[in-house]
Amino acid sequence: QAHLVESGGGLVQAGGSLRLSCTAQVRTFSTYAMGWFRQAPGKEREFVAAISWSGASTYYTDSVKGRFTISRDNANTVDLQMNSLKPEDTAVYYCALALHYSADYFTSRRYDYWGQGTQVTVSS
Repeated sequence: QAHLVESGGGLVQAGGSLRLSCTAQVRTFSTYAMGWFRQAPGKEREFVAAISWSGASTYYTDSVKGRFTISRDNANTVDLQMNSLKPEDTAVYYCALALHYSADYFTSRRYDYWGQGTQVTVSS
């Protein structure tokens, strides 16, 4: 069992920054891969970033490369630092935890637990 709680969302102007945090209540957090996804109104949930259990490997969707950074502390938190935000980054952001090893970090079905989401709104 795992319980994930996101925080750090809000309203920011284009070009600004936000840092999202996900706190996981789970045993052996350091053994699980973690991901961030987002869902904009009227759109499907999409992959944003992921990090391997060790933190040694990170993955990003093309639209956020160079602007977003995922990190973890291997205690119980995974963060998403978002810089140079754009209006198209507006969405509800979800963190997710994967119980089992897979080379696929990008599809939502790989992840077993999800947080409730946090709203990010970027104004132009």
